[in-house]
Amino acid sequence: MNKKLKLFLGISYLLILFTFLYFIFTQIEITRLNDFSYYKEIQFNIDSFIGDKLYINLIIFFLFTIIWIVLLGFGSPLLIISGILFGKWIGTAISLLSISTGALILYSTANFFFKDLINKILEKRISKHIDLFKKNEFYYFFVFRLAGGLGIPFPLQNTLPVIFNMKKMNYFFSSLLGFVPGFFIFNSIGFGINKFIKEADNFSFLDLVFTKEIYFPIIVFIIFLIVSLLIKKKFFNVRNK
Repeated sequence: MNKKLKLFLGISYLLILFTFLYFIFTQIEITRLNDFSYYKEIQFNIDSFIGDKLYINLIIFFLFTIIWIVLLGFGSPLLIISGILFGKWIGTAISLLSISTGALILYSTANFFFKDLINKILEKRISKHIDLFKKNEFYYFFVFRLAGGLGIPFPLQNTLPVIFNMKKMNYFFSSLLGFVPGFFIFNSIGFGINKFIKEADNFSFLDLVFTKEIYFPIIVFIIFLIVSLLIKKKFFNVRNK
C-alpha cells in the first residue's frame, strides 16, 4: 500500500509540474524574452485577468497550492507568485492559508502512511530535539517555523512532527503564525517586481534591486536570517548528553 501510494504521489506530482510548465511555456513568446515591453504586456494582462475574476483566481490558487504542497513542492516560488498576482497583503493571506492547509494535509498523510519510514530517516538526525518539542509542541514548532525551518527542506519540515506525533490543531496554527514574517517578505518582493515592471520604461537589474519595494524586503529578509540563526542557537542547539 505504501509503495503504491508513493508511486501515485510521485506520478501525480510530475503530472502537475509538467502540466503547469507546459501551460506557462506555451503562453510565452520566446522570441520576445529580451524585450522589456513584453513583460509589461504580461503584467498588464495578469492585472486585468486577476482583477476581473479575483475570487475565482484566489480559489484556483488556493487549491493548486494545496496540491503542490501535498505533492512535496517547495513554498518559496509560490510566495513570489502570490505577491505578483495578488499583492503583498492578499498574497500573504492566501499563501498563509493555502500553504498551512497543504502542509497539514501532507503531515496527516505522512503520519498515517509513512510514520515508520519517517522515524527511521529523521529520528537519529533530530533525536536531541524530540524531547524539546514534546515539552511544548506548539511553542517550539512555532519558533521552528518562525526561524524558517532551520534550513531543513520545506517538504521535510512539513513531515518532521510525525516523529513526536504532534496534534493537528497545534501543527496548523503554529505553522500559520510562524509563517507570517517570512511569507510577508517574499510576497512583498513579488509585489515589488510587479510594480517595477509596471512603472519602469527599461529593465535594469540595479534599478530593480534599488527599488524600495525590492531592497527593503531584502534587507528585512537578511535581518530575518540573522534572527533565525540566533533563534536556532538559543532554542535548538541542544547538546547530546
